[in-house]
Amino acid sequence: MTDTAYPNQSPPAPAARPRRVRRRLPRSARIALLLAPALTVVAVFFAAGVVQALAQSFGYQPYLPGGHLSTAAYTALWTDPAVRASLLLTVRVSVLSTAIAAGLSVGAALLIRGLGRTRGWITGLFQANLAIPHLVGALCILLLLAQGGLLSRLTHAAGLTTSPAAFPAVTNDRFGAAIIAEYVWKETPFLTVLTLAALSRGVHDLENAARSLGADRWQRLRHVTLPLIAPALAGGSILVFAFAAGSYEVPYLLGRPYPATLPVVALQYYNATDLTSRPQAMAVAVVIAVFSSVIVAGYLMLVSRLSRRLL
Repeated sequence: MTDTAYPNQSPPAPAARPRRVRRRLPRSARIALLLAPALTVVAVFFAAGVVQALAQSFGYQPYLPGGHLSTAAYTALWTDPAVRASLLLTVRVSVLSTAIAAGLSVGAALLIRGLGRTRGWITGLFQANLAIPHLVGALCILLLLAQGGLLSRLTHAAGLTTSPAAFPAVTNDRFGAAIIAEYVWKETPFLTVLTLAALSRGVHDLENAARSLGADRWQRLRHVTLPLIAPALAGGSILVFAFAAGSYEVPYLLGRPYPATLPVVALQYYNATDLTSRPQAMAVAVVIAVFSSVIVAGYLMLVSRLSRRLL
């Protein structure tokens, strides 16, 4: 139809096309897609290491003649008194280090929160410890607490001991006191920073509300403060425990060759000239992984139950 059919008006406009509605992915799906490349690399290497360790712990060694799958490595570990002593030492060091560091971090965080102008530089002092490697910390503890170290010489100069060698053997002892001291010194600031971050999320307002309702200081701490910082503290404590249970350099420098922690025993088996002991080394690594997983699961259940009870 031409324009002459509408002498006094313009021709009708063409009908508008419907707009296509772009469907956006959910936020969780977008985050998963963004993290997929990095997580894929980590998962592949982690899964490959775990599968290889598990296979070798059951005797899978294709480069050795006459190899066959068996549970001989786990049987040998169970009957070895050195491994049983190592397991007890690993449990003691990991549990005590985590518990002491968690308790000190809560006290330090509450103390720092109550400070005035000095809060900033004290927090920075705590954060400065995070950059120090555990190996450097272990060397410092060795130079400080050894029988020929700084503290033994100071006690001898003060007349408290007859000689530096008379200082109590804190390093290379059966209890693992120096190992625990290094973990506590290094991990307490880490947990303190996490606890301070949790305390800054409106906890003060909730404490004021509880105070206005007649709650005393202990009730506010028990029913308000501790349940709110428990998730952050539990997450940090899991990292501390996993590191303490799987670390090698600190127990190697500050502990005895016997009994040694499980990571040291695993490396001793792995570095043996006899390649037939390789399955025992991998079996120790599997035991460390299973032991850490069980303790972490139990710790999470305990923290969750305590949080519900405190609330």
